[in-house]
Amino acid sequence: MSNTVAIAPIKRKKKASEIINPIVRYAILIIVALVMLYPILWLFGATFKTNNEIFTSISFIPKRIDFTPYIKGWQTSTEYTFATYFINTFQIVIPKIVFCLISSLLTAYGFARFNFKGKSILFSLLMATMFLPTVVTRIPLYLLYRDLGVLDTYVPLIANTVFAQEPFFVFMLIQFMRSIPRDLDEAATIDGCGHFGILWRILLPTLKPAMISCLIFQFVWSFNDFLGPLIYITSLEKYPVALALKMSIDASSGVVPWNQVLAMSIIALLPALILFFSAQKYFVEGVTSSGIKG
Repeated sequence: MSNTVAIAPIKRKKKASEIINPIVRYAILIIVALVMLYPILWLFGATFKTNNEIFTSISFIPKRIDFTPYIKGWQTSTEYTFATYFINTFQIVIPKIVFCLISSLLTAYGFARFNFKGKSILFSLLMATMFLPTVVTRIPLYLLYRDLGVLDTYVPLIANTVFAQEPFFVFMLIQFMRSIPRDLDEAATIDGCGHFGILWRILLPTLKPAMISCLIFQFVWSFNDFLGPLIYITSLEKYPVALALKMSIDASSGVVPWNQVLAMSIIALLPALILFFSAQKYFVEGVTSSGIKG
């Protein structure tokens, strides 16, 4: 009887801790989430504020809701609307994604599945370029593209992806492929598949999470690229979103319509957010795993 009486408080304490611990964890997670999301909330709220309210209030709740900043920001102060700059951006982003995925996949396939003379040296050189600062290659590449006569076009922004000059993606796909059992390749070979058949029918379906991770990374990096277009693009009608946002901050007028700038910044965030959340499952799987285990 005494044992039962002694055990009862322990059970109650255990049950109480089982209830309190999740509440504490979720409360901490909610607080951290709010802290992380506050800049986005403030950015969205600031699109409805005046300049004076933006610089004098830290609250993200505006005094009034007015969509005029979105309308005027979309129209811009130039002869082109923001739709033109979005189209220009996708003319850069989509080819970069396509060429990057194809070239990185083929390069990774060669390193992961074939043995050839000088393989280790070439792989070391490829990985070494990952640690090479891009600023070192800016001037040589600019002079090269100038001599080729392709300045003020999208070629300098896309050309590097055609030749698998994205070692991060190549390395990611190589690691993913190496974890896929070679028995699958041998079985496919017996069934009559060639090298490209193995890549297309066996490896590519398994590489889906890694490919989607590469797609998301490349989309975000290309969409947010500012320095590249700034160096190579000079015509206003060819500006991408990044340059258009900078152009909208017209210091010469003395007064910057920050609500319009922030409104277009919110719209510029939407494609990346939509892509990430629609492919979040595959993105997390591609980043955290490295293929199926043999």
